[in-house]
Amino acid sequence: MIELTEVAQSAIKQALEKGATDAECTITEGQEFSASVRMGEVETLKEAGSRGAGLRVLIGKRMGSSYTSDLTPEGIRQMVASAVDLARLTTEDPMSGLPDPSELGSIPGDLQLFSDEVAGLSTDRKIDAAKRAEAAALSFDPRITNSEGGSFDSNIAGRVFANSRGFAGSYRSTYCSLSAVPVAAQNGNMERDYWFTLARDFSGLESPELVGRTAAERVIRRLGAVKVETQRVPIIFEPRMARTLLNNLFDAVQGTAIYRQASFLAGKIGQKIASDKITLIDDATLQGLFGTQPFDDEGVPSRRTPVIEKGVLKSYLLNTYTARKLGMKTTGNASRGITGNAGIGHGNFFLEVDPNYAKAPEQILAGVKNGFYVTELIGSGVNTVTGDYSRGAVGLWIRDGELAFPVSEVTIAGTLQEMLTGVAEIGNDLEFRGSVSAPTIMIGEMTVAGR
Repeated sequence: MIELTEVAQSAIKQALEKGATDAECTITEGQEFSASVRMGEVETLKEAGSRGAGLRVLIGKRMGSSYTSDLTPEGIRQMVASAVDLARLTTEDPMSGLPDPSELGSIPGDLQLFSDEVAGLSTDRKIDAAKRAEAAALSFDPRITNSEGGSFDSNIAGRVFANSRGFAGSYRSTYCSLSAVPVAAQNGNMERDYWFTLARDFSGLESPELVGRTAAERVIRRLGAVKVETQRVPIIFEPRMARTLLNNLFDAVQGTAIYRQASFLAGKIGQKIASDKITLIDDATLQGLFGTQPFDDEGVPSRRTPVIEKGVLKSYLLNTYTARKLGMKTTGNASRGITGNAGIGHGNFFLEVDPNYAKAPEQILAGVKNGFYVTELIGSGVNTVTGDYSRGAVGLWIRDGELAFPVSEVTIAGTLQEMLTGVAEIGNDLEFRGSVSAPTIMIGEMTVAGR
């Protein structure tokens, strides 16, 4: 990465020589692999590499940006000239600018983001894993008659960032994933479901056989689904679906939505907005996880930010621009591709589990006499401006503390405000299967709209 860091610093130097008052450069490189098999045969195989550089320059309060995939001296020279020319044409934005030098830096130590094991995996091993996962699903039950496939994906990436205020940093990362999507049939009706595993290294993945069996178990339990009558009942979100609620919350706490007053949480810092059981954390410093990085995309060190603590809203997630708009400080959440202004992203965004009240999912289930266990959500009927929530849902009906029968073609509805305050139980089954993670969550009551 040393060579790419020198390229980034050269681009910044050239920009300053051409009249820029500040500049920052991002360079990324990567190798992607994807193999999918269907009914035991390889269906698609893709391997691709990419490299690109992006430059953002400021002339006073005017901003311009450009990017290139040509990292030769001539390619960099043209990128610099283009960015500077554009900056001269744009209007001033009084809030634009790089972070203060005192805010720049990188967290030290090995964050365990890169695995030589992934880099050294043969194509045959990757395809074999996908075939074994699909085969395990297909052999699980005779009602599984088809498959949308098994797939193996891997990624090897590098990122360099430097700016004119003395910051230069780089890191490399890897990940790989394995999934299976079986299809089951009964009485002329077909259902599909899936399971996946994700890790920084190959040895961290669940076995292909476990992935296939879990996917198969999930699809079999969906057979014979019915539509229930409209009613208000407790709703349990399995972890995979509970994560979607956190995605909604991220949209509501990110700085752009807040300064535009486009969030139901605007102006609510310090207020009680959720159940005491809700502690929501953003932390990009946790070793080996998928939202971890040593610095954000403005060169600000990654950190742990409590967003909600025991139901009280403590912080928004901000980059430098939105922090200035709100009269606050950046939380190190700048995120971008290789060009343009930084947006806002999260690190590892998760519900913290307190052992004093967290329960095993089986205990939560056992306490519900009549309710709905949600395993899939459909559509995007969530409005983070008003908090209105309405989504199609699939799952299993709960009777006397047990999963009784599958349910489909229903809608669950409420508001995010009611859902946050109505969290009655939190599970102890938090797993990091991505950068957004949640345990089982039970909402005390929501509307299930069916027949």
